[in-house]
Amino acid sequence: MRESSIIEIDGTFLGAAILEADYKRSRFYAAHESVRPLHQHIFDNIDELKRVATVGFRRRAKS
Repeated sequence: MRESSIIEIDGTFLGAAILEADYKRSRFYAAHESVRPLHQHIFDNIDELKRVATVGFRRRAKS
């Protein structure tokens, strides 16, 4: 099994970053409705994934 990391922002579970077969990129498994548009997107690094998920989550929280 490949590695996975929980993506949590402000105490809210948004989903998981699952390491791809190349062991460099991560695929996002979205569990929270605010980040659903990011589901299955592949990111070059986990920091970028967290940044994009945070923006999506906070944008939805304001609406």
